[in-house]
Amino acid sequence: MRIVLWLCGWMLALEVSGAEMHFNFDETTGGAVPTNCQAVLAGGGVPATWKIVTDEVPPMLAPLTDKAINVARHGVLAQTSQDPTDERFPMLLLSGERFRNFKFTTRFKIVSGVAEQMAGVVFRYQNISNYYVVRASALGKNVRFYKVVDGLRSDPIGPAVDVTAGAWHSLGVQCEGTQILITFDDKLVMPALGDNSLNEGQLGFRTKSDAVSYFTDALVEYTPIVANAQLILNKIVGQEKRLLGLRIYTAQTNGTVAVIASKDTAEIGKAGTDAEQKAIADGTVSFGREVGAVLITLPLHDRNGEFIGAVRVRLKSFFGETQDNALARARLIVGQIQGQVMSAQDLW
Repeated sequence: MRIVLWLCGWMLALEVSGAEMHFNFDETTGGAVPTNCQAVLAGGGVPATWKIVTDEVPPMLAPLTDKAINVARHGVLAQTSQDPTDERFPMLLLSGERFRNFKFTTRFKIVSGVAEQMAGVVFRYQNISNYYVVRASALGKNVRFYKVVDGLRSDPIGPAVDVTAGAWHSLGVQCEGTQILITFDDKLVMPALGDNSLNEGQLGFRTKSDAVSYFTDALVEYTPIVANAQLILNKIVGQEKRLLGLRIYTAQTNGTVAVIASKDTAEIGKAGTDAEQKAIADGTVSFGREVGAVLITLPLHDRNGEFIGAVRVRLKSFFGETQDNALARARLIVGQIQGQVMSAQDLW
């Protein structure tokens, strides 16, 4: 497989209410490139073209009267490139959030395609070699599920279904532990699947080959994942009385550094500074003072000594405290974290 990535920031309206995300493509200027997302191309061919276009979309609910407007023009997410390469799989991932137990639904319309007429969703995406797929084919008249694990694609399974090109359909996937439920046009289309290959990951949209497909009304209802790093941190915070602040940072796929665990959970996702970047890059230790407190950033490493994160410790200072005293206190705290983290995966 070959991979092409481009990264940007979402300009699509994002509404978060508890454990729910709604991606409103209608509020982005037509022709704009979706932002804060990750475009991935598996297989061969040219990179995909993802953008917002305007199209007629029927309402989610049937009109109450025959006089009601039954279509309206809305912004929709579109994959418009038409490279007919057979093993070409454009995907657009919703960046940042990883999902474990969730229900992901979207409406789609297959607009055109000669080699393929296909649209679908990718879920529990971990990297280009590990993810699940559910896709609908207007040429094959079917819905299929398959997985890619360690770069190997399983045989697709699923029923014959009347998928019509040029018409809006809905596709949904629900994951609860190892159970996977798949719906098409709001109906369960196959028995519950059981698979334990992948337990969490990103969500996104998918097409194949030269298929031009549109997506709208994307909704994710989910149970937020509490990272193992946060559980470790919570225990330490409860024990350390002079600890004013504690954050754990890791490197992100786009090269930045962000908080994955914090004493103040509202800080999760917050970008790191040069101090955290340097700690992860080469193990640099940073020290600073503020009124009544000291700030120390230390690297976090795995059992092999590789840097896998950074820890920012904010401690209440005491009269006559030296930099060496502060570093020693901070290292004791980082040591508690490191004792429970054998690898980067242990943070999650």
